[in-house]
Amino acid sequence: SRIAEELLDTSARIFGQLHGGLGISVVLVGTLLAASTGIVGATVVAMGLIALPTMLRAGYDPRISSGIVCTAGTLGQIIPPSTLLIILADVMSNAFQQAQYEQGKFAVEALSVGQFFAAALVPGLVLVGLYLIYILARGMIRPGDMPPASLSEGRPELRAILSAMVPPILLIVAVLGAILGGIATPTEAASVGAVGAILMAGIRAGFSPRLIIIGTIALVVLGIGAGLFPVRLQRSDLGIGSYLAGGAYILLTIAGAVAIFLALRALWRKRVLHGVVDSTLTMTSMIFATILAAGMFSLVFIGLGGEERVAEILQSMPGGATGALLFSMAFIFILGFFLDFVEISVIVLPLVAPTLILMGHDPLWLGILLAINLQTSFLTPPFGFSLFYLRGAAPKEVTTGHIYAGVAPFIGLQIIGMLLVWIWPAVSTWLPGILF
Repeated sequence: SRIAEELLDTSARIFGQLHGGLGISVVLVGTLLAASTGIVGATVVAMGLIALPTMLRAGYDPRISSGIVCTAGTLGQIIPPSTLLIILADVMSNAFQQAQYEQGKFAVEALSVGQFFAAALVPGLVLVGLYLIYILARGMIRPGDMPPASLSEGRPELRAILSAMVPPILLIVAVLGAILGGIATPTEAASVGAVGAILMAGIRAGFSPRLIIIGTIALVVLGIGAGLFPVRLQRSDLGIGSYLAGGAYILLTIAGAVAIFLALRALWRKRVLHGVVDSTLTMTSMIFATILAAGMFSLVFIGLGGEERVAEILQSMPGGATGALLFSMAFIFILGFFLDFVEISVIVLPLVAPTLILMGHDPLWLGILLAINLQTSFLTPPFGFSLFYLRGAAPKEVTTGHIYAGVAPFIGLQIIGMLLVWIWPAVSTWLPGILF
């Protein structure tokens, strides 16, 4: 749909004249894509094909260029909506309930996906800030590594900026706003995001864009109107105004359905949906297969007394609750070099999280610490997925050694981000405390 391409091109023309300006644009676009899609592979590949060659032609060091692209792509795992946060919310909620049962509380509380989304929002933006500070500082200290880009098209006009930036931002507000505001469940908000992405892509596909835009506006009006003035036509005491509103909602629904049909037809003709459906099925199958296998492993492990042994090991750590958490974080960080976040989330975390919560750690705060740790697994060689994605999309002059060396400073920034959340728990608990 060329949404990522337009974002990268526009932001590069805005910041390209600065030392490190292209790197700043890649991080900002990665943030927008993370908040609208959360797909690491697509983000890294898109920026590897578009931004990385531009950075190299501008004279950027291949190591810092590779590190920026890889790291910006992983933001989709910590900035909501995120697959990692959804899985983590389920795991941590079960661990929290188990800890309450072991404390003798049978009227247990649960944690929602919305709470984890709210808890991860500020830490995610803190990580973005750390990346930007590092890029600006390195651009000033070593300007030869990130020289200003000489872009032939010059700075974009306001209309071009709004055309590229506003649609993704509106999609982000619709999805996250619905979840954090309690208007929709994560599943319902996901459907809103999917429809919004289809309409955005359909408009850019070039087939009947005006009709799709009209239908999109109709759906927006329908959502606002139905939310503010709900109509239940099965009631017997309705006035003429309710019937008129119901008729208007039906017409708006028809207009929106036509727009969705036209967008799907346009994307089908351009064969955009084929790759999307294939990637979705692959990811869904992998996650559910891993969850099923992890469930069987956990039952066997618990049946053999493994859970009690893990609890004994953590409780015997020097330093009490802090020592147990430090050991768990270090162990998970090392596992991230070899395992994917799904395996760690559904196999390892259910074994350590209940004990850590029983030892006094806040489950939301603990979950965000673990989320940042697991996000780092996308960057740690030799099996970091972000590294593999970029290796397949990078130009020939970028070697695997360049990629590994480039992500090293950003792994350090990830650790700094974890320490900030550790030292100031309010970074992760303040927003959910206000919203929930």
